[in-house]
Amino acid sequence: MTTTIDFYKKVISVRREGVSAVLATVIRTKGSTPRKIGAKMIIYPNGTVFGTIGGGCGEGAVIEKSQSVLKSGVPLQYQVDLTDGLFYEDGGICGGIMDVFIEPIHNADK
Repeated sequence: MTTTIDFYKKVISVRREGVSAVLATVIRTKGSTPRKIGAKMIIYPNGTVFGTIGGGCGEGAVIEKSQSVLKSGVPLQYQVDLTDGLFYEDGGICGGIMDVFIEPIHNADK
């Protein structure tokens, strides 16, 4: 299991190495969600991640949306609606809504 300290060490490492990546943070939840406010995940351009905001289709949607932030460098807020029938069909059972803030992790020298 990744601890908070491990996570922030990874963010520092990404910044120091100048690696292209984004940080996704759950900033609001409503109803039943896989993770709560403050859950974080680093997403790299190839789609690999460090940490989690809950897994499944919701996390997959955030990974997909993060690609635009990687390209533009502009942060955005994205709503993951787990009440949608598509999530139930794919085995999602939460049924809540999560707002996720997706932001670039900038090089420490910038």
